[in-house]
Amino acid sequence: MKICTITCQNADNHGARLQCYALVRHLQKQGHDVKVIDYRPYYMRGFRLWYWPGISIKGWIKFFWCFPDRMRKVLRHRDFDAFSKKYIPLTRVYYCIEELRKDPPEADMYIAGSDQIWNTTFPNGTDPGYYLDFGSKEVRRESFAASFATTEVVPSARRFVKENLKRFDKITVREQSALRILEDMGYHGTLQDDPVFLLSTEEWNEIADGTGEGKKYVLVYDFYKDEQIQRVAQSIAVEKGCEIYGVCPDYLPYADKNYVYAGPETFVSLIKNATYVVSNSFHGTVFAMIYHIPFKVVDRPDGLNIRMHDLLERHLS
Repeated sequence: MKICTITCQNADNHGARLQCYALVRHLQKQGHDVKVIDYRPYYMRGFRLWYWPGISIKGWIKFFWCFPDRMRKVLRHRDFDAFSKKYIPLTRVYYCIEELRKDPPEADMYIAGSDQIWNTTFPNGTDPGYYLDFGSKEVRRESFAASFATTEVVPSARRFVKENLKRFDKITVREQSALRILEDMGYHGTLQDDPVFLLSTEEWNEIADGTGEGKKYVLVYDFYKDEQIQRVAQSIAVEKGCEIYGVCPDYLPYADKNYVYAGPETFVSLIKNATYVVSNSFHGTVFAMIYHIPFKVVDRPDGLNIRMHDLLERHLS
């Protein structure tokens, strides 16, 4: 069967790329011809290092002040993009829903998911592309472990979500809370773990690049430079006699080593070889579970914690 999946695959986030890869690999093992729709709407594109800031002094000050941050983001995107080119079969690039509707990829089935594709606090949660609003009506449409990431849909987006879910022949979601959202809207869904669980440790080892082998360290995966995570990591490092490694979007001043530009292969390897993992990330937690590495989960300050709570309740209860 020819299958096209769609997810937030262009995000420079380890979990986003790895769950995309895992679903592709799983479907390929079943004998399907799989491609990921290379969907890059305005909010899901890389960062520009150079641009014209205009003629105002304020614009030029901002240009130079933010240059180091833009450089970091551009370099991170380069490594994440290299992973996709190596491991993920992509369609042509689509920059908006209109392009998808005008020239949709041919397939026998479209699959939406996994990850936070229906998180209505983000732009993708109200993007028709992630609700498969393109292609022939004869093509079967399913979701795979899709996530709303919250306990309820943003009220202003409720009507949009309810209307667009009508398009699906089958809906699977990642959390119990998502089942309740579906039920409240009159839909039936089933639970499906994140696709990274579909691959064995041996299969994940195939892409791990060896980083961290023979070392003793606490790995921190933190999106917010959270002070609580710092305290937890430092306490564990003292207790275990370890260094602290960071694999975060930005440098951690308390880490002995930082892997800011590490792609997904390094991320998998760092978790595989860690003594302990401290994280506020869903996929940081998941990969620690896959590799049976002791871990500590700290809630995110933005409140998007339902995914981790649900995961731990179902797998560790």
